[in-house]
Amino acid sequence: MPRTSRSIPREAPLPDAGVQSEGFRETRKARRGALVEDYVELIADLIDDGNEARQVDIAARLGVAQPTVAKMLARLAVDGLVSRKPYRGVFLTEAGRKVADESRARHRVVEDFLRSLGVSEEVARIDAEGIEHHVSAETLEAFRKAMTRGR
Repeated sequence: MPRTSRSIPREAPLPDAGVQSEGFRETRKARRGALVEDYVELIADLIDDGNEARQVDIAARLGVAQPTVAKMLARLAVDGLVSRKPYRGVFLTEAGRKVADESRARHRVVEDFLRSLGVSEEVARIDAEGIEHHVSAETLEAFRKAMTRGR
């Protein structure tokens, strides 16, 4: 079938297969960790807001069914990130709190950087929610430096 449109020319040569595959591996790793980070960050937010992190609240805020939350909470418990008590909420372990704090810090840097570019508060918050899981420490540091240079 003939092509009807022209492709956009590459600005650089195709990277070495090993280099390119590393990028894809890192992206897959970030996707796997994103859901865990979203859960523990939300649990930390609920607890820090003075509330108990209950399964029903987690489900409502993530927009998923309670059985989905129950399954993830079981996984987080096995991974040592949360503890659960019968008829009570969910609590973060020390390891879970560390993951939540690191995720929240990455989110804050990404959101602040987007805002420094002129992105609206709402869009920056939403976009940061996805970017925070995929951004490297090197890129975060570059975001920080760019923001301090702009002051």
